[in-house]
Amino acid sequence: MSPGLDTVELSEHKRGMARPIIVHETHTFHVSAERVFDAWLNPAQAARFLFASRTGNVMHCEIDPQVGGTFTVTDRRPNPDGDESFFEAQHRGTYVEIDRPRRLVFDFAVEPFSGSTTRVTIDIAPAAGGCEPMLTHDLGETEDAVHYVERTRRGWSAMLRQLEKVVTTRLWGLGFRTPGTA
Repeated sequence: MSPGLDTVELSEHKRGMARPIIVHETHTFHVSAERVFDAWLNPAQAARFLFASRTGNVMHCEIDPQVGGTFTVTDRRPNPDGDESFFEAQHRGTYVEIDRPRRLVFDFAVEPFSGSTTRVTIDIAPAAGGCEPMLTHDLGETEDAVHYVERTRRGWSAMLRQLEKVVTTRLWGLGFRTPGTA
């Protein structure tokens, strides 16, 4: 079973005990919690890791970084049927809690994959030489949750790895910088 998945919760769901399916992912960063936190709310940075896939392209990233504000990230992906056509996936969220640089919580849905809204919580803790975000995605109790659990875990894991590249990449001629600073 995947290390990011709470195996007790999944096995109880399979036995008919309705409990939410929870995905947990963590990653160690060797940069400040502020730098990692800010990347989630900065459209230019978020478009480089948030829902970006190896085969897709982020076409649009709009973020209103306040409680009650929303985000939309649209990416174009190849159809999985092998055809040479593409489709657009819209990742939408509404911010529930923003506590820089410790916690970010948003309600989340992906069209066309699921019409239901789920909850994502990112708690960022200090770690030696940087920080360690713990991402928790409550997928709910539906059959969709069971169906998408592994795909969701892989997706968040890939995004955290890509986020590391985004926050540690040197900006040529500018050195490292945090959004909002000169």
